[in-house]
Amino acid sequence: MTVAAFKDIKLFAGSGCPELAQRIADYLHLPLSNWEIVDFPNQNIWITLNGSVRGQDVYVIHSHARPVHRNIMEMLIAIDCLKRDSAGRITVITPYLAYSQSDQKTQPRVPITARLLADMIEVAGADRYATLDLHAGQIQGFYKIPGDILTARYIQVAYFRQKDLSNAVVVTPDLGFAKNGRKYADDLGLPLAFVEKRRLGNDLRREALTLIGDVAGKDVIIVDDLVDTAGSIAQAVRVVKEHGARDVYITFVHPVLSDPATDRLAELPIKEIVTTDTLPIAPEKLRRLPNITILSVAELLGEVILRCHEGRSVGELFDE
Repeated sequence: MTVAAFKDIKLFAGSGCPELAQRIADYLHLPLSNWEIVDFPNQNIWITLNGSVRGQDVYVIHSHARPVHRNIMEMLIAIDCLKRDSAGRITVITPYLAYSQSDQKTQPRVPITARLLADMIEVAGADRYATLDLHAGQIQGFYKIPGDILTARYIQVAYFRQKDLSNAVVVTPDLGFAKNGRKYADDLGLPLAFVEKRRLGNDLRREALTLIGDVAGKDVIIVDDLVDTAGSIAQAVRVVKEHGARDVYITFVHPVLSDPATDRLAELPIKEIVTTDTLPIAPEKLRRLPNITILSVAELLGEVILRCHEGRSVGELFDE
């Protein structure tokens, strides 16, 4: 079906990020479409559309927030519901995609869950997908349907450009994020340093942390794609402080913040935490992190939706 054959944009907000969905709708000057999502006593999920989507260009905005597995099932059921009502095209906007760290077999007899999730999204009936800052870029290859793999880096970089950080260094908390760290450093016009982790002997519990690069007397921006329990970030902050860093900022896209992340972040000697609204953060966690700044990805995702609907390039947003 050609783009011209689609009717109007229909936006649906899942339970994973209702506030972000509303911000996207506000940017597009469109209402969120009505549906009813019911959790039965036996934990089964039921979805009813309150209007027809036949022939419509439908976008389901649904991040895989806690409870993760319930939200994944809600998303799949929503896709099936829309497909059975003859939606013209179904695009799943998943700002944070769960299981992105399970992208390969790291040992025998283990699953590749990121591939399983891709298969389920396709089988449910999605025609397209969009997500932000995948933990592993090769996950794109798990999908047969087209998708847009976006990044919030430009939003973060624009925020830090407003600060007087000319004498700063970008630091990655491990070598695995070095390639992405280089992009942040290049965009900000700053040097790059890395925290290196090495196992001590055969003891998997012990690590030697060293710093590759110079941070002495400089401000530091530690960059990562997500923070889960904040263990790696806490180690990185400790290392750069031991090497003479001044003010330390940390920035990441996805605030997963599993316990004890909030406790660890609250105790760190850092100037500011900068993240985005790809996942909602519980109010009690926000109260414990007064130095946190949340940047919205709503405008970015709204523009992507508009360009997809009109058949225009998404890459042009990033001069690609």
